[in-house]
Amino acid sequence: MPEETPATGSRRHDRAERELGTVGVAYRPVGSAEATMANLAWWDADADAYHAEHGDFLGAADFVWCPEGLREEDARLLGDIAGADVLEVGCGSAPCARWLTAQGARVVALDLSAGMLRHAREASARTGLRPTLLQASAERLPLASGSFDVVCSAFGAVPFVPSLEAVFAEVARVLRPGGRWVFSVTHPMRWVFPDDPGPMGLTATQPYFDRTPYVEEDSSGAATYVEYHRTLGDYVRALNATGFRLTDLVEPEWPEGHTRVWGQWSPLRGRLFPGTAIFRTVLDP
Repeated sequence: MPEETPATGSRRHDRAERELGTVGVAYRPVGSAEATMANLAWWDADADAYHAEHGDFLGAADFVWCPEGLREEDARLLGDIAGADVLEVGCGSAPCARWLTAQGARVVALDLSAGMLRHAREASARTGLRPTLLQASAERLPLASGSFDVVCSAFGAVPFVPSLEAVFAEVARVLRPGGRWVFSVTHPMRWVFPDDPGPMGLTATQPYFDRTPYVEEDSSGAATYVEYHRTLGDYVRALNATGFRLTDLVEPEWPEGHTRVWGQWSPLRGRLFPGTAIFRTVLDP
């Protein structure tokens, strides 16, 4: 689960930015090949620091949908997964996949980043919960058609690829008819606000309808991190175009007493507007 825009002055990102030579931010078009190279390098470089900061919150075998702390154990957005074939897309270190495994699902978890999957293998060895791990892109799933009952993603992959339709079509391909596709992303309205959890982050500065990707660059202008923005309507249209029926859109409220700041997520902002959107869909037969 990423902080959606890492160039916020956070010291946690210093090592990755130094390693990749990040010097600035731009808004410009980015194709699939450049985005894949940039985000693979970013998450490999940031994997250790990410887990040092967020590992305790995410747990070794827990399914946390979002920084608001909504857990699948309570929300049951995936339905009954005991005995089901489940794919997690953009699994990171795979705490969600291990939780699903503990609930009796047969789980495949994939991620673009070898650095993240290294943490996943280490945690699997510690817990004894061993979902199948794959390194792959969400745009080209190396899996047979009609293999899964459920596909899920908690802040993984979807914001980092140029085409929603390409990812959703691949998810539809590997799902069985009537299968469920459930995924969480940063709430699209957050795009209009600066990536700042404090009072300065309450002033709208970026047009909601500007879909130009956010890019971090090195001194040569090459991307070191890429993130794409879509409106709520963009998500709905892409789901409809690839055969999915939207059954629910969950916008978790900030829990009372929850004080954790995670990137742009904070109690101050969480009391006023949503930070996460969770799309619950079904693949029409």
